[in-house]
Amino acid sequence: MDTCGVLIVGAGPSGSACAWKLRGSGLDVSILDKQVFPRDKVCGGWITPAVLAELQIDSREYARGRVMQPITGFRTGCIDGPSVFNDYGAAVSYGIRRREFDQYLLERSGAKRMEGVNLSSLERNGSEWIVNGTIGAKLLLGAGGHFCPVARLTGARPKGESAIVAQETEFEMDSGQQAACSIQGEVPELYFCADLKGYGWCFRKGNYLNIGLGRMDPHQLSSHVAGFVRFLKNSGRISFDLPKAMAGHAYLLYGPATRNVVADGLMLIGDAAGLAYAQSGEGIRPAIESGLLAAKAIIQANGDYHRLRLEPYRTMLAARFGESGSDWASSIGRRLPDVFIRSIGRRLLGLRWFARQVILNRWFLHSGEPALIC
Repeated sequence: MDTCGVLIVGAGPSGSACAWKLRGSGLDVSILDKQVFPRDKVCGGWITPAVLAELQIDSREYARGRVMQPITGFRTGCIDGPSVFNDYGAAVSYGIRRREFDQYLLERSGAKRMEGVNLSSLERNGSEWIVNGTIGAKLLLGAGGHFCPVARLTGARPKGESAIVAQETEFEMDSGQQAACSIQGEVPELYFCADLKGYGWCFRKGNYLNIGLGRMDPHQLSSHVAGFVRFLKNSGRISFDLPKAMAGHAYLLYGPATRNVVADGLMLIGDAAGLAYAQSGEGIRPAIESGLLAAKAIIQANGDYHRLRLEPYRTMLAARFGESGSDWASSIGRRLPDVFIRSIGRRLLGLRWFARQVILNRWFLHSGEPALIC
């Protein structure tokens, strides 16, 4: 039997951030993941300066040999409608490749790594968790995303939850594709669906192009994606066919999610806890912050991992992200007729001040929220 003090299942940003924060705590920390890193990850892929500050990452050091695309402006609008451009004059975010970013965080975490190991069984034996019948841990952290096996094996039912569904592709453009792409690396483009229940994005990160679309309504996702790609072609953003099929993924927004993030000897972090920002669906920053907050709660528990000793983690999440409640778009949809939403949404998206102050500063950049220091 291989034993450890803390076993983190999932080597994404939340798991690696938690392990990194636990360095020097005296705890024996291991990370288990079914994938072998580096691996590709379905994600738009951007981080804000706050993320760099929270993880104490030197942007110049990280950029050596990795994609680190400064973002200084955004073009936003409605699919098949007008768009507006907002220039910030300086880097307010950075485009990254999750393949590189996640590998970097995992390597610097300092944790023992068990890669290519699938979690197939989980049982409780006294005050210890037994994973796959061969690994014992006093504390288990589920950090495996929406379909996290820890969350599933302890009661979560992803198929019955209301989740964001998305399709996305990222590829390196050849010289011909680069010439046929008018999207600028410094200016990602975001285009909302007419019913405001989702949006499409196109990010250029050096020679890499990332295109995708996510929606709160899972019905006819493929047709929405196809319509968005047609829009990109018709508007001259790209003039070539996508070289590979889009991959799908799902995640829970913070607010509607009802997963129990704390139990005896167990915590859920990142997408496994349902922490993506309700307005943008962005999950990297809240995932990282949840990992840091979990590490703080673990250290404070001082080896006693009963639920009540871990409960401060739930309180920390509420203090950071607000109390759980209804997501904004569902609330709008219940109160206003669809035709009104389409009309007012199109008008608001065409206003530069609304795009800058509400969509970008508040929903996507969270510029009013300082970096988490804990």
